[in-house]
Amino acid sequence: MDRQVEFVLRTLEERDIRFVRLWFTDVLGSLKSVAVAPAELEGAFADGIGFDGSAIEGFARVYEADMILRPDPATFQLLPWRGEYPGVARMFCDILLPDGSPSYADPRWVLKRNLAKASDLGFTFYAHPEIEFFLLRERPEPGARPQPIDTGGYYDHTPHSTAHDFRRTAITMLESMGISVEYSHHEGAPGQQEIDLRYADALTTADNIMSFRLVMKEVAIEQDVYATFMPKPFTDHPGSGMHTHVSLFEGEKNAFYEPGAEFQLSKVARAFIAGLLRHAPEITAVCNQWVNSYKRLWGAAERTAGAGGEAPAYVCWGHNNRSALVRVPMYKPQKGNSTRVEFRSVDAACNPYLAFAAILAAGLKGIESDYELPPGAEDDVWALTPAERRALGINPLPQNLDEAINAMQDSELVAETLGEHVFDFFLRNKREEWHEYRRQVTEYELNRYLPML
Repeated sequence: MDRQVEFVLRTLEERDIRFVRLWFTDVLGSLKSVAVAPAELEGAFADGIGFDGSAIEGFARVYEADMILRPDPATFQLLPWRGEYPGVARMFCDILLPDGSPSYADPRWVLKRNLAKASDLGFTFYAHPEIEFFLLRERPEPGARPQPIDTGGYYDHTPHSTAHDFRRTAITMLESMGISVEYSHHEGAPGQQEIDLRYADALTTADNIMSFRLVMKEVAIEQDVYATFMPKPFTDHPGSGMHTHVSLFEGEKNAFYEPGAEFQLSKVARAFIAGLLRHAPEITAVCNQWVNSYKRLWGAAERTAGAGGEAPAYVCWGHNNRSALVRVPMYKPQKGNSTRVEFRSVDAACNPYLAFAAILAAGLKGIESDYELPPGAEDDVWALTPAERRALGINPLPQNLDEAINAMQDSELVAETLGEHVFDFFLRNKREEWHEYRRQVTEYELNRYLPML
């Protein structure tokens, strides 16, 4: 018997675990769960557990509904908010077809397939996310405006105790689940929080993000507040992103590091950045998948009423330039294993498996095709005029979901990265979202035009 499987089965017995939740995600990144009794797990490890894939958005049509959940024993953890007794544990699952092959619709498999390609090239892909979100006084009723729990700003130690009590409790829960946290602090907007996870391989990090989002929701419920990962819930405050630091390793060696090179960036790192820049418009729909995501990105470009924050809207890179899409950090000298690049457009409402797959694929394309890195941006890109940006060759990211969909639909890279099934479903779902949004009569229109016209 596999050692990890043996450990799980032994732990279930020793800790008197009564329920095990099998977790997986749909194409849009919503967490799904099936609860099983511990007695069923040995068979689940061997043969999986059947379920109706047609009930999950984007998985399968009715006539091909039979699918199998196979738990990954490496992801076994107890759920601390469920209490000591009766104990509850969880594992992430891979989705299989009846013949035992991986499901083309499983986002986790999409990422694993792209990580395998990186492995064939000799690389391991690591990611370190900075996850922002808002704490609200309560879940808003339809039509009501959200109310943040405090009036704090960057790094404020607010007198309202909820925010720091919340972060302390949430981090304790994360660490009890084996999810390491590097930093936490109050972010720039009222009620806005940031918690940064320690870097790990991309599959582990994507699993951790899915766990993170649920933990934040659970802790918020316990403390009678509401946590939201909506990219831009407030017109006049910055939105929430998930700036993601990435690196490639060759064994124990950081492939992005070259001593003596400009910014200590190797040829591999420069080509990876070039790939991100060239393919950024194509992968934006994956990294920023909601209509609301573009209010965050372009709020920064418009810089109205302090609402922008530091979301990137233009395709460029820079050394310690927070207006750039790709940033080479300068927290400490870039040397050895600390060398990395930061991709800043991603928001925490994405499907992390698909987003990491797209980021990796764009970077690997740059390496494989030997893309040349253009000059970095030294200026505040938001402050440049359109003519100045054009002269520097700095182009905008898609300005709304419609533009992002159009960029994605013509992308061979994204189609290959996601696979035909996920690619087609994602585009179809996002077109429907855009059409539904476009037909709405907004509060802004009613307030402005009803009295005028």
